[in-house]
Amino acid sequence: MKISSKLEYAFRALARIACSYGTKELAHIEELARAEEIPQNYLIQILNELRVGGLLKSKRGKSGGYQLAKAPSEITLAAIATVIDSEMLNGKVALRGMSGPRISEVWGEISGKVKNILDKTTLATLANRDDVREWVI
Repeated sequence: MKISSKLEYAFRALARIACSYGTKELAHIEELARAEEIPQNYLIQILNELRVGGLLKSKRGKSGGYQLAKAPSEITLAAIATVIDSEMLNGKVALRGMSGPRISEVWGEISGKVKNILDKTTLATLANRDDVREWVI
């Protein structure tokens, strides 16, 4: 199973932003893009989607930037996936052919297990490693 680069970028950017949660520091696009090796224009689109989806807050202007709208422990990977790539959680396949229904059933079970893990895993988990403390922007 492969996640989209867009979703991977969202996970990486949010994990980095989560490290400064609880401080007044804001994440800046240029620094995020450089540190996470994400094309800056693409990152802007992703961060805007996350803002519209209620996961980020932004401040405009020269001293502006982004911060989490909720605590990292309250943001699940499923919530991020829903905002960025909701089709990933769909788990549906075509019911064509004689094997289609069984394949659909099995794929539904697999997708359900993946969704269950994403529902249980929070952004705090991604940002809760000792070496991540150096990430603070």
